[in-house]
Amino acid sequence: MYEIKPEFLTGIEFIDKEHTRLFELADETYEILHDDLSQDKTPEIVRLVSELIDYTRVHFSHEEEYQKSIQYPFIEQHAKQHRQFEDSLLAIDMDALENDLEGQNETVEGILEFLINWLINHIQKVDKALV
Repeated sequence: MYEIKPEFLTGIEFIDKEHTRLFELADETYEILHDDLSQDKTPEIVRLVSELIDYTRVHFSHEEEYQKSIQYPFIEQHAKQHRQFEDSLLAIDMDALENDLEGQNETVEGILEFLINWLINHIQKVDKALV
């Protein structure tokens, strides 16, 4: 369902490869949302959010190192957006999920919408400026 499209490529190979993985995680989010066989999605949601946090920290670190190497003039603003993304993921109340089976889909929908909107906007408006 979700995959990186040509308009989201920056032309920087390692960044595009890492962005591809983020789109794969968005697709995994979509699969969790549409999994009608799992009654309690808490374990999948916790795994997904943990992986998103871990992976984006690595990706953001790589991106910021690249920015330093090319003396990118807007590195502070770019890094600030990265921290805001991380903070949004960290703000998800995982403890509340277990006792709210109906709210789990809403949480997953929110994660998916946030992730896709952020990826598309950030790549097209911010990351493409690196080239």
